[in-house]
Amino acid sequence: MRTNIFSVLPRQVALGAAAVGMSLTLVACGGGGGGGTGSSGGGGSFDGEVKVGILHSLSGTMAISETTLKEVEEMAIKEINDAGGVKAGGKKYKIVSVAEDGASDWPTFAEKAQKLIDSDKVAVVFGGWTSASRKAMMPVFESKNHILFYPIQYEGQECSKNIFYTGAVPNQQAEPAVDWLMKNFGGKFGKKVYLVGSDYVYPRTANTIIKEQMKALGGETVGEDYIPLGNTEVAPIIAKIKKAFPNGGIIINTLNGDSNVALFKQFKAAGIDPAKYPIMSFSIAEEEIRQIGPEYTKGTYAAWNFFMSLDTPASKKFTADFQAMYGKDRVTGDPAESAYNMVYLWKNAVEKAGTFENLDAVRKNMIGITFAAPQGEIKMFPNHHTSERVLIGEAEPNGQFKILYDSKKAIPPIPWNQFVPETKGYTCDWTLDRPDAGKFRM
Repeated sequence: MRTNIFSVLPRQVALGAAAVGMSLTLVACGGGGGGGTGSSGGGGSFDGEVKVGILHSLSGTMAISETTLKEVEEMAIKEINDAGGVKAGGKKYKIVSVAEDGASDWPTFAEKAQKLIDSDKVAVVFGGWTSASRKAMMPVFESKNHILFYPIQYEGQECSKNIFYTGAVPNQQAEPAVDWLMKNFGGKFGKKVYLVGSDYVYPRTANTIIKEQMKALGGETVGEDYIPLGNTEVAPIIAKIKKAFPNGGIIINTLNGDSNVALFKQFKAAGIDPAKYPIMSFSIAEEEIRQIGPEYTKGTYAAWNFFMSLDTPASKKFTADFQAMYGKDRVTGDPAESAYNMVYLWKNAVEKAGTFENLDAVRKNMIGITFAAPQGEIKMFPNHHTSERVLIGEAEPNGQFKILYDSKKAIPPIPWNQFVPETKGYTCDWTLDRPDAGKFRM
């Protein structure tokens, strides 16, 4: 999801070198390299190893969110190795992770992605958080015909043959959240929203969709403000909100990274009370609340596909396993769950294909793959996005979310938005043999 992506495009395109062969030699006797491994685990003897890349911001403004993704991916890898590894062609392979730091810098993500593919010879890369980082990496994966798994909810309006998206698109998060806000608060405050976001592709595109949805609902957007990632100057935005909503009103927050710390602390200091100003966030999960402080977020709302408070055996096991590995004080949330899911989806596709070396075979067999995720069963669709359960929660003083809405069933993904005039009527399907499979009219 999420500095302005357009400023990095020339550099990232230059990094997309000529395509390489479809089949990679990825079995090694040794492993690791790069920024370390998360490949510990037994499972008995192995017939070889398969390298996978982990690429997240472990420093910079996005480290507040992304470090947990690396941890949970390494947890999934350990679980798989402990259970005997990845099985392909009648053999068992130990997963060895190669971790790199994207450093909250979008060209760095492209450089590290290329390094993982060319130098480390990984079979797959699990990486990114912001849409800016994904947009920077995409030309690399497309030029190399390689595979990236991207774990975060994002703005949609994209459908790459070389990316599998395990986070929500707007019809699985933002759109249900807006509907819920209008149903629950539109009568009291009117069908009006104020949009606050970080200044890059995700918030701007997501808010374009929200504005069109508000029009369709007979509502309006009364204000729209953006600040650079990492910026803490939110006082001018607060002044504008109070001017637009002197008696209270609905705020939708698409800030990312540690800008949220400043936002919620200054909201509280300025008297932006959630009872008077319902605040819906799309990038505030349990980990962010832990670092912001629950006293600043209580009473605000979030829309996700998983909450740590989800009362199911699968959810409880996921959290218990994570805490056993990283500490009882740690929390899980949607981004962590999504990152965990994608490792298992890749494993399941490899085992179905019978190979991790033939990337075309893995890609083909990924379609239709299911996984009993902590949120419930999810499935990979022909558009390379997963079905997702929709949850809306209220932040509580203990840092958890009280679930107020639950779709119960997983919602199919719609990458090309149906509210935006330019993409209305479009779809994508990578099982079709057509040059425009990534975007064509239904």
